[in-house]
Amino acid sequence: MYRKILIMLAAAGLGVSVAACSSTVPAQGAAAEQVARTAASDTSAAASGSVAVESATVRRSSSATASLRLLTEPGSGIGPIYKLITGARHSVDLTMYELADSTAEADLAADAARGVDVRVLLDQHFEKSRNTSAYNYLSGHHVHVRWAPAGTTYHQKTLTVDGATSVVMTLNLVASDYSGTRDFAVIDTGRADVAAIVATFNADFAGRAVTPPDGTDLVWSPTNAKASVLSVIDGAKHTLAIEDEEMDDPAVTAALAAAAKRGVHVSITMTADSEWDQAFTELARAGAHIRLYRDASSVLYIHAKAIVADAGRSGQRVLVGSQNFSVASLGYNRELGLLTGNAHIVAAISATLGAEASVTSGAIIDCRTIERCTALFKECAKRVALPDGAASHAQVARSASPRYDSTLGNNQRHVRGDAVLTPHVQDVLHNSGLHVEGRPVVRRSESIGHERIVFERHE
Repeated sequence: MYRKILIMLAAAGLGVSVAACSSTVPAQGAAAEQVARTAASDTSAAASGSVAVESATVRRSSSATASLRLLTEPGSGIGPIYKLITGARHSVDLTMYELADSTAEADLAADAARGVDVRVLLDQHFEKSRNTSAYNYLSGHHVHVRWAPAGTTYHQKTLTVDGATSVVMTLNLVASDYSGTRDFAVIDTGRADVAAIVATFNADFAGRAVTPPDGTDLVWSPTNAKASVLSVIDGAKHTLAIEDEEMDDPAVTAALAAAAKRGVHVSITMTADSEWDQAFTELARAGAHIRLYRDASSVLYIHAKAIVADAGRSGQRVLVGSQNFSVASLGYNRELGLLTGNAHIVAAISATLGAEASVTSGAIIDCRTIERCTALFKECAKRVALPDGAASHAQVARSASPRYDSTLGNNQRHVRGDAVLTPHVQDVLHNSGLHVEGRPVVRRSESIGHERIVFERHE
């Protein structure tokens, strides 16, 4: 005796992925093969989607903000950063959260060997163990390398060459990350910005307290980062496009929700992580459009930190840099970003974010339908007598993993399928004696709005 529940959502006509609510959408047969093929190609597809944009961003504007140009990773490649290091004549200053790139390390050592003043500041608060190898190598090759001041996370990722060119990055210099990670780097030759970055580096390298100068475009944590982020969100009139690694600052979440409620089209693309489920739920209910990439090696990892407001319209702006949307990143860490209205930078980042927000494949968990998924789950639970607890936790039954397979209890009651359930839902189903598997056999179909529930019950 067991009850067998099979759930399938059809999102036809909604313009969303068949994986719109991954906790309830099993892939099988031809559909499963297509999902597998798409997921395997997502990294290259997402990267190539911005290649044309990247080549355009190399052009310099004739405006006052002509001092900025953009690298979009992984498409642009790390070569331009290596070239800046090897082309240094007098000095190289590097502040880096995590350094694990033998090529960059060798280039820094070669610079020092030919008389360039190379100074490197590495985080020791969170990443000392990972940075120790680079620290030891550099110190053994006449590079002036120091640990960043203790007690503060130095999440900043900035390179300055000859006191004339700075690169403000969202990426760490970690070679193993380059090919599969979405990141941005802005090359800045604006005198005010570079002077402010150098002044701050000098103080940090010497262990002196400093209030970083703003320059022309700079956004520093902890001094003006949160105010800058909120100003971009609160000032948006038409659109907000966002990529970030974290969503863990209540003030930012509230501001994004408020923007969606006042009619701004808010699009958020991130790599899935259950830590941000509560924020995603709040944002989806407010009307934000959320796209989550599975956290899998075959899928592009969203490490970028960028927010674009009103792209292509008057007052357009982009904030890009090392700042995550977390209390620590905005309020306590040393971080650096850029806030600019440069048309080329805005257009390029906007195009990349837009392309990634429109991907429809098995790599995507689409939270735009989270409330409808929850309603469907509750309706299905009612019809097949699922306990209320399972329905109340349907919204967190999404997962970045493609499959769950486990045996629970002595009676071989188990949950198996392409749709992954959270531990709480697993326990609820287990305690109810339910056997759930990912093969929908149509016995009865019920429609709610545009979606369809297909389920089967055996006693």
